[in-house]
Amino acid sequence: GYCLGIRSERRLCEEVHLNLAYRWFCRLGLEDAVPDHSTFSKNRHGRFRDSGTFRHLFESVLQRCMAEGLVRGEGFATDASIIKADAQRANSVPGEEAMNWKSADETARPVREYLNALEQENAPAFVPKFVSLSDPLATWTGATGGPAFFAYCTNYLIDLQAGIIVYVEPSAVNKSAEVEATKTMLERVEDKYDMKPDRLVGDTNYGSAAMLSWLVDEKQIEPHVPVCDKSERKDGTYSNSDFIWNEKANEYRCPEGHALRSEWRTFKKPRNRITKDNTVLYTSNQYECASCSQKDRCCPNTPKRKIARSIHEDARNVARRIYTTPEYQRSRRERKKIEMLFAHLKRILKLDKLRLRGQSGARDEFLLAATAQNLRRMAKWLTPVAQEAEMLGA
Repeated sequence: GYCLGIRSERRLCEEVHLNLAYRWFCRLGLEDAVPDHSTFSKNRHGRFRDSGTFRHLFESVLQRCMAEGLVRGEGFATDASIIKADAQRANSVPGEEAMNWKSADETARPVREYLNALEQENAPAFVPKFVSLSDPLATWTGATGGPAFFAYCTNYLIDLQAGIIVYVEPSAVNKSAEVEATKTMLERVEDKYDMKPDRLVGDTNYGSAAMLSWLVDEKQIEPHVPVCDKSERKDGTYSNSDFIWNEKANEYRCPEGHALRSEWRTFKKPRNRITKDNTVLYTSNQYECASCSQKDRCCPNTPKRKIARSIHEDARNVARRIYTTPEYQRSRRERKKIEMLFAHLKRILKLDKLRLRGQSGARDEFLLAATAQNLRRMAKWLTPVAQEAEMLGA
Protein backbone atom coordinates (compact mmCIF):
# COMPACT_ATOMS: atom_id res chain seq x y z
CA GLY A 1 0.00 0.00 0.00
CA TYR A 2 2.81 2.46 0.83
CA CYS A 3 4.39 1.87 -2.59
CA LEU A 4 1.23 3.17 -4.28
CA GLY A 5 0.31 5.80 -1.71
CA ILE A 6 -2.57 3.72 -0.26
CA ARG A 7 -2.37 4.21 3.51
CA SER A 8 -5.95 3.27 4.38
CA GLU A 9 -6.29 -0.38 5.36
CA ARG A 10 -9.96 -0.45 4.36
CA ARG A 11 -9.16 0.91 0.92
CA LEU A 12 -6.29 -1.55 0.52
CA CYS A 13 -8.67 -4.44 1.15
CA GLU A 14 -11.09 -3.00 -1.41
CA GLU A 15 -8.26 -2.84 -3.97
CA VAL A 16 -7.37 -6.48 -3.33
CA HIS A 17 -10.99 -7.40 -4.13
CA LEU A 18 -10.75 -5.76 -7.56
CA ASN A 19 -7.08 -5.80 -8.62
CA LEU A 20 -5.75 -9.09 -9.92
CA ALA A 21 -2.14 -7.98 -9.45
CA TYR A 22 -2.79 -7.46 -5.74
CA ARG A 23 -4.37 -10.89 -5.48
CA TRP A 24 -1.37 -12.45 -7.21
CA PHE A 25 1.03 -10.65 -4.86
CA CYS A 26 -0.98 -11.82 -1.81
CA ARG A 27 -1.20 -15.35 -3.24
CA LEU A 28 -4.98 -15.25 -3.29
CA GLY A 29 -7.04 -17.04 -5.90
CA LEU A 30 -10.00 -15.54 -7.68
CA GLU A 31 -12.43 -17.16 -5.25
CA ASP A 32 -10.34 -16.81 -2.07
CA ALA A 33 -11.69 -14.54 0.67
CA VAL A 34 -9.87 -11.29 1.35
CA PRO A 35 -8.83 -10.87 5.02
CA ASP A 36 -10.66 -8.25 7.07
CA HIS A 37 -8.97 -4.86 7.43
CA SER A 38 -8.69 -5.38 11.21
CA THR A 39 -6.11 -8.10 10.50
CA PHE A 40 -3.59 -5.37 9.67
CA SER A 41 -3.96 -3.55 12.98
CA LYS A 42 -3.99 -6.77 15.04
CA ASN A 43 -0.73 -7.94 13.50
CA ARG A 44 0.83 -4.46 13.58
CA HIS A 45 0.17 -3.94 17.29
CA GLY A 46 1.13 -7.54 18.08
CA ARG A 47 3.76 -9.67 16.43
CA PHE A 48 4.98 -7.11 13.88
CA ARG A 49 5.93 -4.51 16.48
CA ASP A 50 7.32 -6.96 19.03
CA SER A 51 9.47 -8.79 16.49
CA GLY A 52 10.81 -5.74 14.64
CA THR A 53 9.40 -6.99 11.33
CA PHE A 54 9.28 -3.56 9.73
CA ARG A 55 12.92 -2.87 10.58
CA HIS A 56 13.89 -6.28 9.21
CA LEU A 57 11.96 -5.58 6.00
CA PHE A 58 13.70 -2.22 5.58
CA GLU A 59 17.13 -3.77 6.15
CA SER A 60 16.41 -6.60 3.71
CA VAL A 61 15.59 -4.13 0.94
CA LEU A 62 18.65 -2.06 1.82
CA GLN A 63 20.93 -5.10 1.62
CA ARG A 64 19.51 -5.88 -1.82
CA CYS A 65 20.31 -2.32 -2.89
CA MET A 66 23.86 -2.81 -1.61
CA ALA A 67 24.18 -6.08 -3.52
CA GLU A 68 23.10 -4.30 -6.72
CA GLY A 69 25.82 -1.66 -6.22
CA LEU A 70 23.46 1.23 -5.47
CA VAL A 71 25.14 2.09 -2.16
CA ARG A 72 28.77 3.17 -2.35
CA GLY A 73 29.26 4.58 1.16
CA GLU A 74 31.53 7.45 0.09
CA GLY A 75 29.13 10.26 0.94
CA PHE A 76 26.01 10.47 3.09
CA ALA A 77 23.42 13.24 3.41
CA THR A 78 21.13 13.84 6.36
CA ASP A 79 18.03 15.95 6.90
CA ALA A 80 14.71 15.97 8.75
CA SER A 81 11.14 16.69 7.73
CA ILE A 82 8.14 17.53 9.90
CA ILE A 83 5.13 15.19 9.72
CA LYS A 84 1.86 16.04 11.46
CA ALA A 85 0.81 13.72 14.27
CA ASP A 86 -2.66 12.30 14.81
CA ALA A 87 -3.31 14.69 17.71
CA GLN A 88 -5.48 17.76 18.08
CA ARG A 89 -5.06 20.95 20.09
CA ALA A 90 -8.52 20.52 21.63
CA ASN A 91 -7.41 17.26 23.28
CA SER A 92 -4.35 18.69 25.05
CA VAL A 93 -3.30 20.43 28.25
CA PRO A 94 -0.65 23.09 29.01
CA GLY A 95 2.80 21.62 29.62
CA GLU A 96 3.08 23.17 33.08
CA GLU A 97 -0.13 21.51 34.24
CA ALA A 98 0.45 18.41 36.35
CA MET A 99 -1.32 15.39 34.88
CA ASN A 100 -2.68 12.54 36.95
CA TRP A 101 -2.31 9.75 34.42
CA LYS A 102 -4.20 6.52 34.95
CA SER A 103 -2.50 3.28 35.88
CA ALA A 104 -0.33 1.65 33.25
CA ASP A 105 -2.94 -1.04 32.55
CA GLU A 106 -5.65 1.52 31.79
CA THR A 107 -3.68 3.99 29.64
CA ALA A 108 -3.23 3.79 25.88
CA ARG A 109 0.04 2.69 24.31
CA PRO A 110 1.25 6.23 23.33
CA VAL A 111 0.72 7.37 26.94
CA ARG A 112 2.66 4.38 28.28
CA GLU A 113 5.54 5.24 25.94
CA TYR A 114 5.46 8.82 27.22
CA LEU A 115 5.53 7.74 30.87
CA ASN A 116 8.40 5.31 30.21
CA ALA A 117 10.36 8.11 28.51
CA LEU A 118 9.82 10.36 31.53
CA GLU A 119 11.11 7.64 33.86
CA GLN A 120 14.27 7.17 31.79
CA GLU A 121 14.90 10.91 31.44
CA ASN A 122 14.08 11.75 35.11
CA ALA A 123 14.04 15.53 34.48
CA PRO A 124 12.82 16.73 31.05
CA ALA A 125 15.14 19.14 29.22
CA PHE A 126 12.31 21.65 28.73
CA VAL A 127 8.61 21.97 29.48
CA PRO A 128 6.49 21.90 26.29
CA LYS A 129 3.82 24.50 25.74
CA PHE A 130 1.12 21.85 25.23
CA VAL A 131 0.97 18.09 25.81
CA SER A 132 -1.44 15.97 23.80
CA LEU A 133 -3.56 13.59 25.87
CA SER A 134 -3.80 11.11 22.99
CA ASP A 135 -0.12 11.27 21.88
CA PRO A 136 2.02 12.91 24.60
CA LEU A 137 5.34 12.36 22.78
CA ALA A 138 4.25 14.49 19.81
CA THR A 139 5.85 17.96 19.76
CA TRP A 140 3.78 21.15 19.65
CA THR A 141 5.50 23.20 16.96
CA GLY A 142 5.03 26.22 14.74
CA ALA A 143 8.22 25.65 12.76
CA THR A 144 6.44 25.69 9.40
CA GLY A 145 5.41 29.33 9.84
CA GLY A 146 1.66 28.68 9.93
CA PRO A 147 -0.63 27.66 12.79
CA ALA A 148 1.08 25.41 15.35
CA PHE A 149 0.29 21.68 15.49
CA PHE A 150 1.52 18.42 17.02
CA ALA A 151 4.15 16.63 14.93
CA TYR A 152 7.11 14.28 14.72
CA CYS A 153 10.28 14.51 12.64
CA THR A 154 11.40 11.81 10.25
CA ASN A 155 15.20 11.81 9.94
CA TYR A 156 16.78 10.35 6.81
CA LEU A 157 20.36 9.25 6.23
CA ILE A 158 20.89 8.57 2.52
CA ASP A 159 23.74 7.46 0.30
CA LEU A 160 24.50 10.08 -2.32
CA GLN A 161 25.20 7.73 -5.21
CA ALA A 162 21.61 6.69 -5.95
CA GLY A 163 19.72 8.37 -3.13
CA ILE A 164 19.09 5.12 -1.25
CA ILE A 165 17.93 5.58 2.36
CA VAL A 166 20.36 3.72 4.63
CA TYR A 167 18.63 4.59 7.91
CA VAL A 168 15.50 6.33 9.18
CA GLU A 169 14.77 7.48 12.71
CA PRO A 170 11.87 9.41 14.30
CA SER A 171 12.53 12.28 16.69
CA ALA A 172 10.98 15.27 18.38
CA VAL A 173 10.72 18.51 16.40
CA ASN A 174 13.77 20.46 17.57
CA LYS A 175 17.34 20.90 16.38
CA SER A 176 19.04 19.05 19.24
CA ALA A 177 16.82 15.98 18.74
CA GLU A 178 17.55 15.98 14.99
CA VAL A 179 21.30 16.18 15.64
CA GLU A 180 21.14 13.31 18.14
CA ALA A 181 19.12 11.27 15.65
CA THR A 182 21.82 11.81 13.00
CA LYS A 183 24.52 10.66 15.42
CA THR A 184 22.47 7.56 16.22
CA MET A 185 21.94 6.76 12.54
CA LEU A 186 25.63 7.12 11.66
CA GLU A 187 26.72 4.92 14.56
CA ARG A 188 24.17 2.20 13.83
CA VAL A 189 25.03 2.09 10.13
CA GLU A 190 28.71 1.79 11.05
CA ASP A 191 28.04 -0.96 13.59
CA LYS A 192 25.71 -3.02 11.41
CA TYR A 193 27.22 -2.61 7.94
CA ASP A 194 30.79 -1.52 8.81
CA MET A 195 30.25 1.50 6.59
CA LYS A 196 31.41 5.00 7.44
CA PRO A 197 31.24 7.85 4.89
CA ASP A 198 34.13 10.12 3.98
CA ARG A 199 31.81 13.14 4.03
CA LEU A 200 28.47 14.10 5.51
CA VAL A 201 26.25 16.64 3.76
CA GLY A 202 23.68 18.64 5.72
CA ASP A 203 22.18 22.07 6.29
CA THR A 204 22.90 24.64 9.01
CA ASN A 205 20.98 22.64 11.64
CA TYR A 206 23.95 20.27 11.73
CA GLY A 207 26.57 23.05 11.79
CA SER A 208 26.75 23.51 15.56
CA ALA A 209 30.19 23.47 17.15
CA ALA A 210 29.57 20.27 19.14
CA MET A 211 28.29 18.38 16.07
CA LEU A 212 31.20 19.49 13.91
CA SER A 213 33.67 18.44 16.62
CA TRP A 214 31.98 15.03 16.85
CA LEU A 215 32.29 14.54 13.09
CA VAL A 216 35.86 15.79 12.72
CA ASP A 217 37.53 14.64 15.93
CA GLU A 218 35.65 11.46 16.84
CA LYS A 219 34.45 10.09 13.50
CA GLN A 220 37.01 11.59 11.09
CA ILE A 221 34.21 12.53 8.67
CA GLU A 222 34.46 15.64 6.52
CA PRO A 223 31.56 17.97 7.42
CA HIS A 224 30.14 19.39 4.20
CA VAL A 225 27.89 21.53 6.37
CA PRO A 226 27.62 25.34 6.65
CA VAL A 227 28.88 26.53 10.04
CA CYS A 228 26.22 27.91 12.35
CA ASP A 229 27.90 31.26 13.02
CA LYS A 230 26.08 34.23 14.56
CA SER A 231 29.17 36.36 15.18
CA GLU A 232 28.97 38.32 11.93
CA ARG A 233 27.73 41.88 12.54
CA LYS A 234 25.57 43.87 10.13
CA ASP A 235 25.76 47.30 11.80
CA GLY A 236 29.10 48.29 10.28
CA THR A 237 31.23 47.36 13.31
CA TYR A 238 34.03 44.81 13.27
CA SER A 239 32.95 41.14 13.27
CA ASN A 240 34.91 38.36 14.92
CA SER A 241 36.34 37.39 11.53
CA ASP A 242 38.12 40.77 11.37
CA PHE A 243 40.31 39.76 14.31
CA ILE A 244 43.43 37.64 13.74
CA TRP A 245 43.89 34.54 15.90
CA ASN A 246 47.38 33.66 17.16
CA GLU A 247 47.49 30.01 18.22
CA LYS A 248 50.91 30.15 19.91
CA ALA A 249 50.15 33.24 21.96
CA ASN A 250 46.56 32.14 22.64
CA GLU A 251 45.19 35.57 21.80
CA TYR A 252 43.35 37.62 19.19
CA ARG A 253 44.70 40.75 17.53
CA CYS A 254 42.31 43.53 16.54
CA PRO A 255 42.72 45.49 13.26
CA GLU A 256 44.75 48.09 15.22
CA GLY A 257 47.12 45.42 16.60
CA HIS A 258 45.85 45.33 20.18
CA ALA A 259 45.60 41.98 21.99
CA LEU A 260 42.49 40.22 23.27
CA ARG A 261 43.32 37.58 25.87
CA SER A 262 41.46 35.15 28.10
CA GLU A 263 43.78 36.00 31.03
CA TRP A 264 45.57 39.27 31.67
CA ARG A 265 47.41 38.00 34.74
CA THR A 266 48.73 34.66 35.92
CA PHE A 267 47.13 32.65 38.70
CA LYS A 268 48.70 30.16 41.09
CA LYS A 269 45.91 27.70 40.26
CA PRO A 270 45.36 27.54 36.47
CA ARG A 271 41.80 28.22 35.30
CA ASN A 272 40.27 26.79 32.16
CA ARG A 273 37.94 29.78 31.58
CA ILE A 274 35.33 27.59 29.84
CA THR A 275 31.81 28.97 30.17
CA LYS A 276 28.52 27.06 30.28
CA ASP A 277 28.20 27.58 26.53
CA ASN A 278 31.52 25.75 25.97
CA THR A 279 33.29 28.96 24.97
CA VAL A 280 36.33 30.89 26.22
CA LEU A 281 35.92 34.64 26.58
CA TYR A 282 38.71 36.84 25.16
CA THR A 283 38.68 40.51 26.18
CA SER A 284 40.76 43.54 25.23
CA ASN A 285 42.44 46.05 27.54
CA GLN A 286 39.96 48.71 28.57
CA TYR A 287 42.54 51.51 28.58
CA GLU A 288 43.78 50.64 25.07
CA CYS A 289 40.18 50.66 23.80
CA ALA A 290 39.47 54.05 25.39
CA SER A 291 42.27 55.73 23.43
CA CYS A 292 41.80 53.74 20.20
CA SER A 293 40.77 55.67 17.08
CA GLN A 294 38.62 52.71 15.87
CA LYS A 295 36.55 52.31 19.03
CA ASP A 296 33.38 53.49 17.28
CA ARG A 297 33.77 50.69 14.74
CA CYS A 298 34.79 48.05 17.29
CA CYS A 299 32.92 48.44 20.59
CA PRO A 300 30.93 51.69 20.52
CA ASN A 301 28.55 50.65 23.33
CA THR A 302 30.94 48.82 25.67
CA PRO A 303 34.20 49.80 27.41
CA LYS A 304 36.12 46.93 25.78
CA ARG A 305 35.74 44.31 23.06
CA LYS A 306 34.86 40.71 23.89
CA ILE A 307 35.07 37.61 21.68
CA ALA A 308 33.62 34.25 22.70
CA ARG A 309 35.72 31.48 21.11
CA SER A 310 34.24 27.98 21.01
CA ILE A 311 36.29 25.13 22.44
CA HIS A 312 35.47 23.34 19.15
CA GLU A 313 36.74 26.21 16.99
CA ASP A 314 39.30 23.98 15.21
CA ALA A 315 36.50 21.76 13.91
CA ARG A 316 34.53 24.84 12.86
CA ASN A 317 37.58 26.05 10.90
CA VAL A 318 37.75 22.69 9.12
CA ALA A 319 34.14 23.15 8.01
CA ARG A 320 34.87 26.73 6.91
CA ARG A 321 37.77 25.57 4.73
CA ILE A 322 35.62 22.85 3.13
CA TYR A 323 32.95 25.48 2.44
CA THR A 324 35.28 27.24 -0.04
CA THR A 325 36.16 24.12 -2.05
CA PRO A 326 34.59 22.84 -5.31
CA GLU A 327 33.79 19.57 -3.50
CA TYR A 328 31.41 21.46 -1.21
CA GLN A 329 29.58 22.94 -4.21
CA ARG A 330 29.13 19.41 -5.58
CA SER A 331 27.80 18.29 -2.19
CA ARG A 332 25.28 21.14 -2.21
CA ARG A 333 23.93 19.95 -5.56
CA GLU A 334 23.77 16.34 -4.38
CA ARG A 335 21.89 17.32 -1.21
CA LYS A 336 18.85 17.96 -3.41
CA LYS A 337 18.38 14.18 -3.52
CA ILE A 338 17.24 14.08 0.09
CA GLU A 339 14.94 17.06 -0.45
CA MET A 340 13.38 15.20 -3.39
CA LEU A 341 12.78 12.17 -1.17
CA PHE A 342 10.85 14.28 1.34
CA ALA A 343 8.81 15.86 -1.46
CA HIS A 344 8.06 12.37 -2.83
CA LEU A 345 7.16 11.20 0.68
CA LYS A 346 4.49 13.85 1.14
CA ARG A 347 3.15 14.37 -2.38
CA ILE A 348 3.28 10.86 -3.89
CA LEU A 349 3.14 8.55 -0.86
CA LYS A 350 0.72 10.97 0.87
CA LEU A 351 2.57 10.76 4.19
CA ASP A 352 1.83 14.33 5.28
CA LYS A 353 0.03 13.19 8.43
CA LEU A 354 0.53 10.10 10.60
CA ARG A 355 -2.23 7.58 11.19
CA LEU A 356 -0.52 5.78 14.08
CA ARG A 357 0.20 7.36 17.44
CA GLY A 358 3.24 7.28 19.70
CA GLN A 359 6.89 7.21 18.70
CA SER A 360 6.69 3.49 17.89
CA GLY A 361 3.75 4.17 15.57
CA ALA A 362 5.69 6.98 13.89
CA ARG A 363 8.69 4.68 13.53
CA ASP A 364 6.56 2.00 11.86
CA GLU A 365 5.10 4.42 9.33
CA PHE A 366 8.48 6.02 8.59
CA LEU A 367 10.09 2.60 8.08
CA LEU A 368 7.36 1.42 5.71
CA ALA A 369 7.51 4.64 3.70
CA ALA A 370 11.33 4.52 3.49
CA THR A 371 11.15 0.87 2.40
CA ALA A 372 8.69 1.79 -0.37
CA GLN A 373 10.94 4.64 -1.52
CA ASN A 374 13.98 2.34 -1.67
CA LEU A 375 12.02 -0.23 -3.66
CA ARG A 376 10.87 2.38 -6.16
CA ARG A 377 14.37 3.87 -6.43
CA MET A 378 15.95 0.44 -6.93
CA ALA A 379 13.42 -0.45 -9.64
CA LYS A 380 14.08 2.84 -11.41
CA TRP A 381 17.85 2.34 -11.39
CA LEU A 382 17.84 -1.34 -12.38
CA THR A 383 15.15 -1.27 -15.08
CA PRO A 384 17.41 0.34 -17.75
CA VAL A 385 20.06 -2.27 -16.97
CA ALA A 386 17.57 -5.09 -17.50
CA GLN A 387 16.30 -3.59 -20.75
CA GLU A 388 19.85 -3.18 -22.06
CA ALA A 389 20.63 -6.82 -21.18
CA GLU A 390 17.55 -8.00 -23.10
CA MET A 391 18.57 -5.98 -26.15
CA LEU A 392 22.08 -7.42 -26.08
CA GLY A 393 20.69 -10.92 -25.69
CA ALA A 394 18.37 -10.44 -28.66
